[in-house]
Amino acid sequence: MAASGGPVEVALVAVAEATAGGAAAGGGAASSSSSSPGGACCWVWEVGSGAVLAGYRGGSFAARGLALLGGEHLLGAQLGKAWLGAWELQRKDQLQQKIICPGLVSCLTAAPNGLYVLAGIAESIYLWEVSSGNLLAILNRHYQDLTCLAFTDDSSHFLSGAKDCLVIVWNLCSVLQAEHSQSPEPRHVWSRHSLPITDLCCGVGGPMARAATASLDQTAKLWEISSGDLLLSVVFDVGIMSVTLDLTEYFMFCGGMDGSIFQVDLCSWPVQRERGFRTERENGKVFQGHRNQVTCLSVSTDGNLLLSGSHDETVRLWDIQSRQCLRTVNYKGPITNAFITLAPANMINPDSKPSVPLPKFSRHLHNVENMEGSGSEGLTLCLGLHQKGSGESFLEKAERLYSQMCSTREKNLTGNHEQLKIQVTELEEEVATLRKINKSLFDFSSRIITKPGKQ
Repeated sequence: MAASGGPVEVALVAVAEATAGGAAAGGGAASSSSSSPGGACCWVWEVGSGAVLAGYRGGSFAARGLALLGGEHLLGAQLGKAWLGAWELQRKDQLQQKIICPGLVSCLTAAPNGLYVLAGIAESIYLWEVSSGNLLAILNRHYQDLTCLAFTDDSSHFLSGAKDCLVIVWNLCSVLQAEHSQSPEPRHVWSRHSLPITDLCCGVGGPMARAATASLDQTAKLWEISSGDLLLSVVFDVGIMSVTLDLTEYFMFCGGMDGSIFQVDLCSWPVQRERGFRTERENGKVFQGHRNQVTCLSVSTDGNLLLSGSHDETVRLWDIQSRQCLRTVNYKGPITNAFITLAPANMINPDSKPSVPLPKFSRHLHNVENMEGSGSEGLTLCLGLHQKGSGESFLEKAERLYSQMCSTREKNLTGNHEQLKIQVTELEEEVATLRKINKSLFDFSSRIITKPGKQ
């Protein structure tokens, strides 16, 4: 571990079935040795040394079903079961909490700010507020089962992919502000894939970031979240099961059904929106070693190492520049989740505790009418309730004044020109003031809703 007190980069690995055999390291001469505790379902080991830091027991993780929550908890969607497992990071023992869900969870993610949790259940997206456990929204825009979910790095947007070949971009603020009787409109719906979506990831930059998507249609695509434009489409010879970007977004890595990992240069010249990836032509840009489909990919923070997990029951750590395998770890089950992250302090310090315990997650939609119930825990902020059913909002008042202003302008030809001109000026100033007030209220509410959680 980092003796200097610096950040520790770790790999989290989960398998479909936890067995008593645990995991053992193997591989060629370049591989370093490590071991994992038997009976665990999720392992954490240091990327630099390979030393095992933790093993979490008591579950079997579904694909795309592992998430770190606020640097204090580990959440896992249980394979074939309608509940989420929750572990406190510092305890490293048996499952501490079960979160019952309305159905089987096919994918899971948590907002980077630790305030929200998303789960894909059948064709619906469930959004929970972590502080209270309230179910805030159920989104039903997909037509088939969800396969993957991802937040942008600033937690302002999230993306969903499903077996219906669609990738949908959602604005979190719009989802939270929508009435329960109305379905919020997504920001973008991407329908350029022709077979089920298998994976997606978001780059750096919040709503200005780029997103990569993978599909069984043998393509990986790169999109711009802000405009919704398709930037690049790469065609392969095999179906693509996983995709990731390095932090500089110079390269896109794609895991194939045949065990190959393809490295796509995003800065190559000339720029082509659609291009094919041919293994024989792009020699040296393929990582070879897995014997079955590559289900997980993740790049280290310095951009030098690539972590890959496969259904061949191995996880491999690669040097990106040389494309040599540095470490191979064997497990007793297909790898369903594997990613690199900086270790939260709670994972390193055994004496730490979560700042706030996880509440019970509701299975029913939370609404304004039951907010005052005695069983409600945590704090929920609802904006504009004092205006419901009485008076007009700032926007309505602005619209009314603007209509009066337009009507006044039409009467300028027949009325007192100077007097009407003064009235128009006053009305314009009033409208400008109201717009500033409305913008200030919107900015304030946005900051409250997206306020980062305590680390």
